[in-house]
Amino acid sequence: MTRGALTVLAAIAMAMPATVAAQDATYVQKRQQLVKELEEAQKSVQELRGQRLQLAARIDNVLAQVTEQRAQQLMLSNEQTSLRQMDSLLTAAQDNLGDQRDRLMTLASAIRDRSGAVLVVLFRADSSTTRDAIASASLTVDGTNAASRSYTETAQGALRIGAVDEVFRASVLPTAHSIVLSATVNGQPMTQTVNVNATTAAVTYVQFALRNGQLVQTTWSSKGTTPF
Repeated sequence: MTRGALTVLAAIAMAMPATVAAQDATYVQKRQQLVKELEEAQKSVQELRGQRLQLAARIDNVLAQVTEQRAQQLMLSNEQTSLRQMDSLLTAAQDNLGDQRDRLMTLASAIRDRSGAVLVVLFRADSSTTRDAIASASLTVDGTNAASRSYTETAQGALRIGAVDEVFRASVLPTAHSIVLSATVNGQPMTQTVNVNATTAAVTYVQFALRNGQLVQTTWSSKGTTPF
């Protein structure tokens, strides 16, 4: 191999860590931006709900006062104008409440679009042809501990005949996620990692299965709430 080729290989090897670091930084920046936008949208919804409640209380107070005044006037007069004015006031109040409701529905829809992704992690062992002893399992999602399991003899027996353990289910941001399952099988630790993209308005499933002493994983997504 010529010195020039060695130089090119060395340059590529030096550039790879920088490329990986840049990708990690982009992922972290995108995730932080999505979290910030979601928090801002939720804050706006809370503020609008507070404003709507205050407005409804003021409208109820005004309506009570106006109703009482008009009732007293109508007891002394057959003035039809007063009835028309009261009807106009009620119509305006109803329209105002309708506008507030539409704004709340719009913001709620925006939040669902951003956080409508659900991640489900399943664990099963019925695909194994041996009677493996599954002592425990733990799960991390994006580097954070998400769940842990200690399986009794009864639970191990249920897994062997087809039971599926739903280890994790939660709403997540519609972006890429890193899932790591660690299990102790026959006294030996084993780990399986999978990276999956959670889809907006869908349930993304990650299934870890113990197959002949090895952990294997499969993923799929569904618009419903069941895995099949």
